Amino acid sequence: MGAGKSSIGRSLAELTGRTFVDTDLVLQQRLGRPISQIFQIYGEEAFRDHESSVIRNLLPDHSIVSTGGGAVLRPENWDEFRRLGITIYLNATLETLLGRLATSKKKRPLLQADDWEERARTLLGSRIELYSRADIIVPVDDVDLSSGALRVLNAITEYEGNYDRSSDGQL
Repeated sequence: MGAGKSSIGRSLAELTGRTFVDTDLVLQQRLGRPISQIFQIYGEEAFRDHESSVIRNLLPDHSIVSTGGGAVLRPENWDEFRRLGITIYLNATLETLLGRLATSKKKRPLLQADDWEERARTLLGSRIELYSRADIIVPVDDVDLSSGALRVLNAITEYEGNYDRSSDGQL
């Protein structure tokens, strides 16, 4: 939360002429409710079930896909991420994330508590190892949208240049 997945993803899609897919938006359209209501009414487990379903139904069609930060929690989602293409972790320090979240207008269901900063710290701590499984890790502490998208594009270009196409992976 707060790393810029949706914003940088949208900017990267514009930069590359690709379609942008935000799994949270797909899920909201599918269920006809905002994410906060989905969490409130159905709970996190049901949300994660629907999120996995959305990811499973995506096609590897050269889209830029942004998932919620908790999508990494389910091992089966990693199989789907790999099927879809390159995975990228937008790496920001806890301090950067807390600063962005404090000023964000977007309500984060998992942070709706008085001790939201401690909750964010705990979530990041429990997910950091999973995030680090991504093919590419891009630091985003010091970037705005356009430079963040360019930084990601440069990282992808470098990754593709170093990628051994004789292996079985798809880009």
